Amino acid sequence: MSENVIVDLLKAVGLFFLNPVWLIALGVAVGLGYFRVKRERRSFLVRLLPGLTEMKRLLAESWMPALILSILISGVGLTVEVSWIVLFSAIAILSMISFLYQTASPIYFATIAFFGLYALERFMPDFTFRGWTIGNVDLLGDMALTVAVIAGLFLVAEGFLIRRHTVHYASPFLTSTNRGLRAAAYKSKRLWLLPIVFLVPGDFLSAITPYWPQFTLGGTTFSFLPVPIIIGFSQVARASFSDIMFPKIGRAVTIIGLIVVIIGISAYWLPILGWVALLVGFIGRAAITIFFAIRERKSGFAAVPKPTGVIIAGILPESPGEKLGLIPGECIRTVNGIQVTNEKELYDAIQVNAAHCRLQVIGRDGEVRLMQQVLYRHDHHRLGLLVVR
Repeated sequence: MSENVIVDLLKAVGLFFLNPVWLIALGVAVGLGYFRVKRERRSFLVRLLPGLTEMKRLLAESWMPALILSILISGVGLTVEVSWIVLFSAIAILSMISFLYQTASPIYFATIAFFGLYALERFMPDFTFRGWTIGNVDLLGDMALTVAVIAGLFLVAEGFLIRRHTVHYASPFLTSTNRGLRAAAYKSKRLWLLPIVFLVPGDFLSAITPYWPQFTLGGTTFSFLPVPIIIGFSQVARASFSDIMFPKIGRAVTIIGLIVVIIGISAYWLPILGWVALLVGFIGRAAITIFFAIRERKSGFAAVPKPTGVIIAGILPESPGEKLGLIPGECIRTVNGIQVTNEKELYDAIQVNAAHCRLQVIGRDGEVRLMQQVLYRHDHHRLGLLVVR
């Protein structure tokens, strides 16, 4: 008996890792890193981070939010139909393979899946699939409440991930301004995977794994179903720096998520408010993306060449430039007492004193400060700086 239980539990875990969403996410994350490295090398002849960074961070940054969400969703008793999860996952797959991660917010998947079920109920009421019929889904009952609240919680998690993890992985690249100059912009294209445990009614898993944990409440059987949930993000910062812009986006997404949760809870008394909550989240998330994209395109570039020195576009991790506390957008005026205006002059000035480097830097706020750093043999020969050239 105990061996059967272990085998069935392993089968259920295997269902998670063999889920197409999980497998496609792994491949797509590798692709994200590959194209990012190509873009960085095209601009600076060197990559900022290893190509497998996105794949390694796919789950490493999101497992804690996933654990908290699973406890909240299952602990509070928010149940969802398997049909909604299937549609949700199918839409997520389409979003991933399109590489259009502006559309990879879970609020889009949740809303489209919910109203997709409504369309089936309205226009294809006789639709059946392996015994499941659309008539079993009550979209003006518990589903209106649970889907709205879950979608709002996903938005809160998305806002947290954007605010916490996009700045450090913003990829600089060079592009042309309207005047033909070269300027730096910053692109963050991320993918996170959250293993969420849903509470589903019925004996969906019992046919596959008879010993998978179930419980009965009020005559209804419930199962815990682990599902990989995808959160994608893609945005370009050019009129402002990534450490300023991306946290603002994260905070805005979090606020929209909290609003969706509050309206969704109100669906307990008036179920149609669950529909309203999903639409508010869908429109609000789209408005955030559009607002920041338009604002960045209409404004000028923040990191453009200046006659007063060399503009920093990026800093390699664990390099002398990072140890100095330099940040993108700052201007290096002099190196070892020599004024510099381009990358070659910067490199030549560093070689004047290869063991000890002194910099005069103009900060983003216009303040001038002096900095110095001892350079060792293994350190990057240009301080690890990516500059606008």
